Amino acid sequence: MNIWHGLAEVPSGLAGSVVTIGVFDGLHRGHQDLVSRAVAEARRRGLPCVMVVFDPHPVSIFLHRDAPKQLATFGERLRLAEARGVDAVLAVNFTRELGGLSPRHYFTSLLLDTLKAKAVFVGENFTFGKDAEGTAETLTELGGEFGVEVTIVPLFKENGRVLCSSLAREALAEGDVATAAWVLGRRFSVTAKIVHGAGRGGAELGYPTANQYFPDSMALPGDGVYAGLLTVLDDEDIDGDMEPGRPYAAAISVGTNPTFGEEPRSVESFVLDREADLYGHTARVEFVERVRGMEAFDSVDELLSAMANDVARTREILRG
Repeated sequence: MNIWHGLAEVPSGLAGSVVTIGVFDGLHRGHQDLVSRAVAEARRRGLPCVMVVFDPHPVSIFLHRDAPKQLATFGERLRLAEARGVDAVLAVNFTRELGGLSPRHYFTSLLLDTLKAKAVFVGENFTFGKDAEGTAETLTELGGEFGVEVTIVPLFKENGRVLCSSLAREALAEGDVATAAWVLGRRFSVTAKIVHGAGRGGAELGYPTANQYFPDSMALPGDGVYAGLLTVLDDEDIDGDMEPGRPYAAAISVGTNPTFGEEPRSVESFVLDREADLYGHTARVEFVERVRGMEAFDSVDELLSAMANDVARTREILRG
Protein backbone atom coordinates (compact mmCIF):
# COMPACT_ATOMS: atom_id res chain seq x y z
CA MET A 1 0.00 0.00 0.00
CA ASN A 2 1.31 3.45 -0.91
CA ILE A 3 1.44 6.18 1.75
CA TRP A 4 1.57 9.81 0.64
CA HIS A 5 2.29 12.46 3.27
CA GLY A 6 0.75 15.58 1.77
CA LEU A 7 -0.58 16.45 -1.65
CA ALA A 8 2.90 17.01 -3.07
CA GLU A 9 3.77 13.33 -2.67
CA VAL A 10 0.90 12.10 -4.85
CA PRO A 11 2.38 10.90 -8.17
CA SER A 12 1.75 13.39 -10.96
CA GLY A 13 1.15 10.51 -13.36
CA LEU A 14 -1.85 9.18 -11.46
CA ALA A 15 -4.39 8.39 -14.18
CA GLY A 16 -7.44 8.26 -11.95
CA SER A 17 -8.72 6.98 -8.62
CA VAL A 18 -11.71 6.17 -6.48
CA VAL A 19 -11.52 8.25 -3.30
CA THR A 20 -12.99 8.01 0.16
CA ILE A 21 -12.41 10.83 2.65
CA GLY A 22 -12.58 11.11 6.41
CA VAL A 23 -10.77 10.97 9.72
CA PHE A 24 -11.37 7.20 9.94
CA ASP A 25 -10.46 7.14 13.61
CA GLY A 26 -10.48 3.50 14.63
CA LEU A 27 -11.83 2.42 11.24
CA HIS A 28 -15.00 1.20 12.96
CA ARG A 29 -17.75 -0.80 11.25
CA GLY A 30 -19.33 2.29 9.72
CA HIS A 31 -15.98 3.26 8.21
CA GLN A 32 -15.49 -0.32 7.06
CA ASP A 33 -18.79 -0.20 5.17
CA LEU A 34 -17.77 3.07 3.50
CA VAL A 35 -14.30 1.81 2.58
CA SER A 36 -15.61 -1.51 1.29
CA ARG A 37 -17.95 0.28 -1.11
CA ALA A 38 -15.10 2.46 -2.38
CA VAL A 39 -12.78 -0.52 -2.81
CA ALA A 40 -15.45 -2.46 -4.72
CA GLU A 41 -16.00 0.48 -7.09
CA ALA A 42 -12.25 0.89 -7.59
CA ARG A 43 -11.94 -2.77 -8.54
CA ARG A 44 -14.87 -2.43 -10.94
CA ARG A 45 -13.23 0.53 -12.65
CA GLY A 46 -9.72 -0.89 -12.56
CA LEU A 47 -8.48 2.12 -10.55
CA PRO A 48 -6.68 2.44 -7.21
CA CYS A 49 -8.73 3.14 -4.12
CA VAL A 50 -7.30 6.12 -2.24
CA MET A 51 -8.21 6.87 1.35
CA VAL A 52 -7.73 10.51 2.39
CA VAL A 53 -7.19 10.93 6.13
CA PHE A 54 -6.69 14.12 8.13
CA ASP A 55 -4.29 15.22 10.83
CA PRO A 56 -5.00 17.12 12.97
CA HIS A 57 -8.64 16.21 13.49
CA PRO A 58 -10.90 18.72 11.64
CA VAL A 59 -12.82 19.36 14.87
CA SER A 60 -9.78 21.20 16.22
CA ILE A 61 -9.88 23.45 13.16
CA PHE A 62 -13.62 24.00 12.68
CA LEU A 63 -14.72 24.17 16.31
CA HIS A 64 -11.46 25.45 17.79
CA ARG A 65 -11.40 22.90 20.60
CA ASP A 66 -9.32 19.88 21.45
CA ALA A 67 -9.71 16.95 19.09
CA PRO A 68 -11.47 13.82 20.41
CA LYS A 69 -9.20 11.17 21.88
CA GLN A 70 -7.86 8.86 19.19
CA LEU A 71 -9.12 5.30 18.96
CA ALA A 72 -6.12 4.25 16.89
CA THR A 73 -2.71 5.62 16.03
CA PHE A 74 -1.96 6.67 12.47
CA GLY A 75 0.06 3.49 12.00
CA GLU A 76 -2.87 1.38 13.17
CA ARG A 77 -5.20 3.16 10.75
CA LEU A 78 -2.79 2.34 7.94
CA ARG A 79 -2.70 -1.33 8.93
CA LEU A 80 -6.49 -1.52 9.07
CA ALA A 81 -6.88 0.32 5.75
CA GLU A 82 -4.54 -2.06 3.99
CA ALA A 83 -6.45 -5.02 5.40
CA ARG A 84 -9.66 -3.59 3.87
CA GLY A 85 -8.07 -3.44 0.40
CA VAL A 86 -7.13 0.25 0.21
CA ASP A 87 -4.37 0.83 -2.34
CA ALA A 88 -3.05 4.18 -1.12
CA VAL A 89 -3.48 6.52 1.84
CA LEU A 90 -3.06 10.27 1.48
CA ALA A 91 -2.35 11.86 4.86
CA VAL A 92 -3.30 15.52 4.73
CA ASN A 93 -2.19 18.17 7.19
CA PHE A 94 -5.61 19.73 7.45
CA THR A 95 -4.53 23.11 8.78
CA ARG A 96 -1.83 23.74 6.23
CA GLU A 97 -3.27 22.20 3.08
CA LEU A 98 -7.06 22.30 3.13
CA GLY A 99 -8.38 24.06 6.21
CA GLY A 100 -8.77 27.49 4.64
CA LEU A 101 -10.01 26.52 1.18
CA SER A 102 -13.53 27.15 -0.08
CA PRO A 103 -15.49 23.95 -0.84
CA ARG A 104 -15.04 24.52 -4.60
CA HIS A 105 -11.29 25.09 -4.30
CA TYR A 106 -11.03 22.08 -1.96
CA PHE A 107 -12.82 19.93 -4.54
CA THR A 108 -10.75 21.05 -7.50
CA SER A 109 -7.41 21.07 -5.66
CA LEU A 110 -7.69 17.73 -3.88
CA LEU A 111 -10.07 15.61 -5.91
CA LEU A 112 -9.60 16.86 -9.47
CA ASP A 113 -6.05 18.20 -9.77
CA THR A 114 -4.28 15.92 -7.29
CA LEU A 115 -6.13 12.60 -7.18
CA LYS A 116 -7.82 12.67 -10.61
CA ALA A 117 -10.91 11.27 -8.90
CA LYS A 118 -13.51 9.49 -11.02
CA ALA A 119 -15.69 8.55 -8.05
CA VAL A 120 -15.89 9.68 -4.43
CA PHE A 121 -17.46 7.96 -1.43
CA VAL A 122 -18.25 9.86 1.80
CA GLY A 123 -20.59 9.48 4.75
CA GLU A 124 -23.81 11.49 4.92
CA ASN A 125 -22.40 13.69 7.71
CA PHE A 126 -19.29 14.64 5.68
CA THR A 127 -18.30 18.31 5.69
CA PHE A 128 -15.38 20.01 3.98
CA GLY A 129 -13.77 23.34 3.15
CA LYS A 130 -13.29 26.43 5.26
CA ASP A 131 -15.40 26.41 8.43
CA ALA A 132 -17.03 23.15 7.22
CA GLU A 133 -19.09 25.12 4.71
CA GLY A 134 -19.29 22.19 2.29
CA THR A 135 -21.70 19.33 2.94
CA ALA A 136 -22.38 16.00 1.29
CA GLU A 137 -24.95 17.76 -0.87
CA THR A 138 -22.37 20.37 -1.90
CA LEU A 139 -20.01 17.56 -2.87
CA THR A 140 -22.73 15.95 -4.98
CA GLU A 141 -23.38 19.22 -6.79
CA LEU A 142 -19.68 19.75 -7.52
CA GLY A 143 -19.37 16.16 -8.66
CA GLY A 144 -22.17 16.67 -11.16
CA GLU A 145 -20.55 19.85 -12.43
CA PHE A 146 -17.13 18.28 -12.94
CA GLY A 147 -18.15 14.77 -13.97
CA VAL A 148 -17.17 12.98 -10.77
CA GLU A 149 -19.58 10.34 -9.48
CA VAL A 150 -20.33 11.01 -5.81
CA THR A 151 -21.87 8.38 -3.53
CA ILE A 152 -23.22 9.48 -0.16
CA VAL A 153 -23.25 6.49 2.20
CA PRO A 154 -25.87 6.53 5.00
CA LEU A 155 -24.66 6.35 8.59
CA PHE A 156 -24.21 2.75 9.69
CA LYS A 157 -26.90 1.72 12.16
CA GLU A 158 -27.56 -1.44 14.13
CA ASN A 159 -30.08 -2.09 16.89
CA GLY A 160 -31.31 1.46 16.44
CA ARG A 161 -27.92 3.04 17.17
CA VAL A 162 -25.49 4.82 14.88
CA LEU A 163 -22.11 3.12 15.06
CA CYS A 164 -19.58 5.94 15.28
CA SER A 165 -16.31 6.90 16.90
CA SER A 166 -18.09 8.91 19.61
CA LEU A 167 -20.07 5.85 20.71
CA ALA A 168 -16.87 3.81 20.95
CA ARG A 169 -15.17 6.53 23.02
CA GLU A 170 -18.13 6.80 25.37
CA ALA A 171 -18.17 3.04 25.89
CA LEU A 172 -14.44 2.95 26.58
CA ALA A 173 -14.68 5.77 29.10
CA GLU A 174 -17.23 3.66 31.00
CA GLY A 175 -15.02 0.57 30.80
CA ASP A 176 -17.51 -1.10 28.46
CA VAL A 177 -14.99 -2.71 26.14
CA ALA A 178 -17.64 -5.11 24.80
CA THR A 179 -19.69 -2.26 23.32
CA ALA A 180 -16.53 -0.65 21.98
CA ALA A 181 -15.69 -3.94 20.25
CA TRP A 182 -19.20 -4.07 18.79
CA VAL A 183 -18.73 -0.61 17.27
CA LEU A 184 -15.19 -1.27 16.05
CA GLY A 185 -15.80 -4.74 14.70
CA ARG A 186 -12.82 -6.03 16.69
CA ARG A 187 -11.47 -5.84 20.23
CA PHE A 188 -10.20 -2.42 21.23
CA SER A 189 -6.43 -2.49 21.51
CA VAL A 190 -3.47 -0.27 22.23
CA THR A 191 0.10 -0.63 21.02
CA ALA A 192 3.28 0.74 22.57
CA LYS A 193 6.75 -0.18 23.71
CA ILE A 194 7.02 -1.92 27.08
CA VAL A 195 9.01 0.17 29.56
CA HIS A 196 10.00 0.07 33.21
CA GLY A 197 7.29 1.10 35.65
CA ALA A 198 7.46 1.66 39.40
CA GLY A 199 9.13 -1.75 39.78
CA ARG A 200 6.94 -3.08 42.59
CA GLY A 201 4.84 -5.49 40.50
CA GLY A 202 7.22 -8.41 40.47
CA ALA A 203 9.63 -7.63 43.29
CA GLU A 204 7.10 -6.51 45.88
CA LEU A 205 3.79 -8.04 44.83
CA GLY A 206 4.75 -11.14 42.87
CA TYR A 207 2.87 -10.00 39.77
CA PRO A 208 5.41 -8.72 37.21
CA THR A 209 3.71 -6.50 34.68
CA ALA A 210 4.46 -5.20 31.21
CA ASN A 211 4.02 -1.45 31.54
CA GLN A 212 2.96 0.86 28.71
CA TYR A 213 2.31 4.60 28.69
CA PHE A 214 0.29 6.64 26.22
CA PRO A 215 -0.17 10.33 25.42
CA ASP A 216 -3.30 12.06 26.67
CA SER A 217 -4.51 12.24 23.07
CA MET A 218 -5.07 8.46 22.99
CA ALA A 219 -8.31 6.84 24.17
CA LEU A 220 -8.00 4.22 26.90
CA PRO A 221 -10.62 2.16 28.73
CA GLY A 222 -11.82 3.62 32.02
CA ASP A 223 -9.67 2.86 35.04
CA GLY A 224 -10.04 -0.72 36.16
CA VAL A 225 -8.94 -4.29 35.63
CA TYR A 226 -9.61 -6.17 32.40
CA ALA A 227 -9.17 -9.62 30.94
CA GLY A 228 -7.33 -9.48 27.65
CA LEU A 229 -4.47 -10.57 25.44
CA LEU A 230 -0.91 -9.35 24.95
CA THR A 231 0.99 -9.93 21.72
CA VAL A 232 4.62 -8.93 21.16
CA LEU A 233 4.74 -7.44 17.66
CA ASP A 234 8.45 -7.04 16.89
CA ASP A 235 10.46 -9.98 15.55
CA GLU A 236 13.28 -9.83 18.08
CA ASP A 237 13.81 -12.90 20.26
CA ILE A 238 12.19 -12.75 23.70
CA ASP A 239 14.20 -13.75 26.75
CA GLY A 240 11.79 -16.23 28.31
CA ASP A 241 8.99 -18.60 27.34
CA MET A 242 7.01 -16.29 25.02
CA GLU A 243 7.10 -15.98 21.23
CA PRO A 244 6.61 -12.88 19.04
CA GLY A 245 3.29 -12.74 17.20
CA ARG A 246 1.45 -15.04 19.60
CA PRO A 247 -1.32 -13.69 21.86
CA TYR A 248 -1.07 -14.54 25.55
CA ALA A 249 -3.75 -14.30 28.22
CA ALA A 250 -3.28 -11.33 30.52
CA ALA A 251 -4.88 -9.54 33.44
CA ILE A 252 -4.64 -5.84 32.57
CA SER A 253 -4.77 -2.86 34.91
CA VAL A 254 -5.55 0.60 33.56
CA GLY A 255 -5.08 3.49 35.94
CA THR A 256 -2.78 5.24 38.40
CA ASN A 257 -2.25 2.61 41.16
CA PRO A 258 -4.32 4.45 43.80
CA THR A 259 -3.22 2.11 46.61
CA PHE A 260 0.31 3.50 46.31
CA GLY A 261 -0.63 7.10 45.56
CA GLU A 262 -1.13 8.91 42.27
CA GLU A 263 1.22 7.80 39.49
CA PRO A 264 1.17 8.40 35.73
CA ARG A 265 -1.76 6.62 34.10
CA SER A 266 -0.59 3.40 32.54
CA VAL A 267 -1.61 0.07 31.06
CA GLU A 268 -0.02 -2.77 33.05
CA SER A 269 -0.40 -6.35 31.81
CA PHE A 270 0.30 -9.41 33.91
CA VAL A 271 0.79 -12.25 31.43
CA LEU A 272 -0.59 -15.47 32.87
CA ASP A 273 1.63 -18.51 33.31
CA ARG A 274 4.64 -17.02 31.49
CA GLU A 275 8.03 -15.70 32.51
CA ALA A 276 9.75 -13.41 30.05
CA ASP A 277 11.72 -10.18 29.92
CA LEU A 278 9.56 -7.95 27.73
CA TYR A 279 11.31 -4.62 28.30
CA GLY A 280 11.98 -2.81 25.05
CA HIS A 281 9.58 -4.92 23.01
CA THR A 282 6.56 -3.40 21.28
CA ALA A 283 3.28 -5.10 22.19
CA ARG A 284 -0.40 -4.89 21.34
CA VAL A 285 -2.81 -5.25 24.26
CA GLU A 286 -6.40 -6.27 23.45
CA PHE A 287 -9.23 -5.75 25.93
CA VAL A 288 -11.79 -8.58 26.14
CA GLU A 289 -13.91 -7.88 29.21
CA ARG A 290 -13.88 -5.69 32.31
CA VAL A 291 -13.20 -7.54 35.56
CA ARG A 292 -13.75 -4.68 38.04
CA GLY A 293 -13.30 -0.98 38.55
CA MET A 294 -10.19 0.58 40.05
CA GLU A 295 -10.03 0.55 43.84
CA ALA A 296 -7.71 1.87 46.54
CA PHE A 297 -7.02 -0.79 49.18
CA ASP A 298 -6.16 -0.24 52.83
CA SER A 299 -3.29 -2.72 52.83
CA VAL A 300 -1.01 -4.63 50.51
CA ASP A 301 -2.63 -7.88 51.69
CA GLU A 302 -6.05 -6.65 50.53
CA LEU A 303 -4.54 -5.66 47.21
CA LEU A 304 -2.88 -9.08 46.77
CA SER A 305 -6.17 -10.84 47.52
CA ALA A 306 -7.95 -8.71 44.92
CA MET A 307 -5.21 -9.39 42.37
CA ALA A 308 -5.51 -13.14 42.91
CA ASN A 309 -9.25 -12.84 42.30
CA ASP A 310 -8.57 -10.74 39.18
CA VAL A 311 -6.33 -13.45 37.76
CA ALA A 312 -8.86 -16.18 38.53
CA ARG A 313 -11.65 -14.17 36.92
CA THR A 314 -9.45 -13.44 33.89
CA ARG A 315 -8.91 -17.18 33.41
CA GLU A 316 -12.68 -17.78 33.53
CA ILE A 317 -13.42 -15.04 31.00
CA LEU A 318 -10.78 -16.10 28.51
CA ARG A 319 -11.72 -19.78 28.77
CA GLY A 320 -15.35 -18.95 28.00
